[in-house]
Amino acid sequence: MQHELTAPAPEQGASGGPLKVKDIAAALRVDATTIYREINTGQLSSYRIGTGRGTIRVSRSAFAQYLADRGIPAAELAVAL
Repeated sequence: MQHELTAPAPEQGASGGPLKVKDIAAALRVDATTIYREINTGQLSSYRIGTGRGTIRVSRSAFAQYLADRGIPAAELAVAL
């Protein structure tokens, strides 16, 4: 069952593409609103894809830095990213 949770989404690919806000929220066991707040306050770096409002993505390196800054080991995530 754990393997099903860690499978990358098709648009992410197996090479480790950008992360969606909902995936980060699930990994940290928080609501997506919390992640959006971290992005809006500059605590978590992100970028938008597409036109208009776009879709928010977070690079894996930015997420790794976010975890390191807070002392959160990757082993404690709810799902592997």
